[in-house]
This record gives sequence, structure tokens and C-alpha cells, in this order.
Amino acid sequence: MRLLPLPVVRLSVFAATVWAACAAPPVLAQAGPAGCGPLENSYGPYDYRTEHGEPLQLVEGAHFKPQIEALMHGKVVDAKPGGDIAYTLRAFPNHHRALDAMRRLGEKEKTQRPEGSTYTVECWFERAVRFKPDDTVARMLYASYLSKQKRPAEASQQLALATKSAEDNPFSHYNIGLLYFEIKDYGRALTEAHRALALGFPRMELKQQLVAAGQWKEPPAEPAAASAPTPGSAASAPAS
Repeated sequence: MRLLPLPVVRLSVFAATVWAACAAPPVLAQAGPAGCGPLENSYGPYDYRTEHGEPLQLVEGAHFKPQIEALMHGKVVDAKPGGDIAYTLRAFPNHHRALDAMRRLGEKEKTQRPEGSTYTVECWFERAVRFKPDDTVARMLYASYLSKQKRPAEASQQLALATKSAEDNPFSHYNIGLLYFEIKDYGRALTEAHRALALGFPRMELKQQLVAAGQWKEPPAEPAAASAPTPGSAASAPAS
């Protein structure tokens, strides 16, 4: 199932961004589960959603050029791209495009740990949400990965967390609904479809998919506002 491109604070998930350096809090040195490693890094780590300036320009300019994102080759022409994508994700753990590239590379190489990658594909997702638990897009990318791995219960856990951080973003609720539909959780897909519509999102594909699956229900009608009394409508009290 193809998701709509997911927006971040300033541009599309798939748009180029710029960054500014920020200090890593001490908690980032904590190792993650299943050997996914500490987040502490010699360069960064930086938040892909909000940081601006030189760091991203330097990292993407050297390690995430278009040919690397397209999985053609690494910085050196005859090198595999895994090492450069891994470098990008160590500096920017929640770099959405690099997370998607690492997932695709794992699929291309038919391995959970692509050549040149420091960690498994899943570890990169775990590191992203550990770094920024409120990153809705990273949660959805992780859920999509888990769905493709035939792990719907774990995907649902990530989507529940994504729903909380999505707040009133209709685009996010719509895409969360698509992912719920993908794992056949039609009740939650319907809830997210209703939420996106209520927030003014115009796309109808999710509704159409639910209709085709026999799972669509119209949202509950809004309660009618109490009618204001019209002048003279109240009966006059009898004179004593």
C-alpha cells in the first residue's frame, strides 16, 4: 500500500532540509535494546525535523547524495551504499529518507543487515523512535516496516504512539489510517479516516478502500445545536 508523502514541520518528508548543531543530552549514551547501540555520536545527533544549517548540508552532501538514496552506489563509485546511509543515520537518527533508504536496501540485498550497515534495519528504526519518541513520521515508517515483516501487533503499537503525536494533523491521521488498513485493523482505520475527514483532509482513497472491504461507516452525526429561543416565544407568567 502506498502512503501519501508525509509532511514534517517545514517541508515534505522527502524534501531536502538544512540543519543546525545542537548538544546531545547525556541520555543519548544509553544503549538500546537488542544491541542497537548508543545514540551518542561524534557528529550530532541532530533532529531531522527541526535542525537547520551546515550539519545536514555536510552529511547529505557527502553521504546521502541522490545516487546513494537511489541505492546505486556509495560515495566511492564501486562501493555499496549501506555505509553512507548508516553514517547519515548515526548523525541524524530520525532522518526519514535515510530510514526508508535503509529499509529498501535491506529488501534489495535480502538481508536484515545490509553490507556496510552498523546495525540491522530494525535497529535503525528503533534508534529513530528512541531518539525522538514524538516523531510521528518515524513511527509510521517503523510501523510500515513491521507490517511488511508480517508483525501486525507490533506495527499497531507503533501506530498507537504515532496517533498520539499526530495531534490535529489530518495528513498524519490519514496515513496512519492507511497503515491500519494494511494490517487489517479496520476499526482503527475507520477511526483515523473519520478523524482526517473531520480535520478537513479531502482525499477519499482510504474511504474507498474501507467501502470495498465492507468496513465503511459514516461518521456519527454532530449533535444539533440547541435552538435559541425566539423573541416572544416564552409563555408569559400569569399575573398574580
